[in-house]
Amino acid sequence: MAPLRQRAGGAAPHRAQQVGGTGRADHLPLHRAAQRAGAWQQQFGGSGQRLAGGAGSQRGARVYLPSGRGPSGAAAAFIRRSGLILYLSPRRFLVFLLPCLPVSLHAADSPDAFLPPARLTRLAFDRRSRGFGQLDFLLGEIGRRMQERMEVIRLAPQRALDIGCGHGQGLAGLRARFPDAQIAGLDISGAMLAEAGQRDPQRRPGWIGRMLGKRPLFDLVQGDLATLPFAPASFDLLWSNLALHWHPEPHRVFPEWHRVARDEGLVLFSLFGPDTLKELRAAFAEVDQAPHTLRFVDMHDIGDMLVHSGWSTPVMDMETLTVTYESPATLLREVQAFGGLRGPVGSLPQGLRGRGWYQALAQALERRRNADGVIPLTFEIVYGHAWKLAPRGGQAVDDQGRAVVPLDQIGRARPRRTS
Repeated sequence: MAPLRQRAGGAAPHRAQQVGGTGRADHLPLHRAAQRAGAWQQQFGGSGQRLAGGAGSQRGARVYLPSGRGPSGAAAAFIRRSGLILYLSPRRFLVFLLPCLPVSLHAADSPDAFLPPARLTRLAFDRRSRGFGQLDFLLGEIGRRMQERMEVIRLAPQRALDIGCGHGQGLAGLRARFPDAQIAGLDISGAMLAEAGQRDPQRRPGWIGRMLGKRPLFDLVQGDLATLPFAPASFDLLWSNLALHWHPEPHRVFPEWHRVARDEGLVLFSLFGPDTLKELRAAFAEVDQAPHTLRFVDMHDIGDMLVHSGWSTPVMDMETLTVTYESPATLLREVQAFGGLRGPVGSLPQGLRGRGWYQALAQALERRRNADGVIPLTFEIVYGHAWKLAPRGGQAVDDQGRAVVPLDQIGRARPRRTS
């Protein structure tokens, strides 16, 4: 139906939209809704794709999308999950596409997973920024362990970049370790960067900063992980703490990181692994069969992506941490704060999901209390680092700085030296 304003390519609407598209409750009888669906199909061609429409689909309502022009596969599944149909009478209904901003931003169940565009990712983390500080304990602990891994690496970077810096938890640590380096932080969220700026003791707004003549300790830049706003070969060290798993296409991230790294530069990162939130997933499975938590990429797949992106000698390892909670409400609140829930579960008001549903989820979590009387939650932490090696003398490189070896040179034996 045209009033749904669903753009071709699967981009999610950023606000609730109603049948009629007028910003008011336009109550369409079912036969008029079908007429509008037919007009939509005539406009775009094809027979259209018919999708069950969320909460009221058992009563016969359907959302029509143009075949070949609209989303398919997991994108269609996303619309089914986030579409809400409210019935006013047997022949009158409202269709809402609920806003996706508080919803997590990671892989769905299939390779053609529908994911919000970068703009919605930015808005989502803007909204989470205020409560993100409660996760400082986890980010700080993982950052400390990354620093320990870097102690065995001999590196004196001139320029370092914290990718996905959030509130700037890692910037101070990089400054303390490399006091002579120029440190920059990048995040997709302007609200996150504003909080990071507050942690810079030399960052003063307006004329006060100009009068004091002090340069900020950190350069803060807004941008996406896969489209960095920097020139090639800009940094000796790329640091990323628990940020990579938020990007829907990590295989596009590593080539971009390789582009901005200098020869002999290092990338060091951490991200969540597949066993993260496994207790919460099991609790959800006792309530319904819908996926409610993020799916995280396996460590071995990340290593393959590094190699395919031109990085050399990648090293991957992992460990598991267990965080305990006093109550199901506290657990869910913190998981929601860092975006661990996906779909409408984490964002719909309790009344739309049902009190019984939430009680069943709380009881499932209560049954997971350990001998100490607390609820454990697992976090699998994956660590990785790799180098960008300079090409050997005379070796060709492509536009991303990767070494190119002609096929006719592969396996060719070197001539023996004659005495």
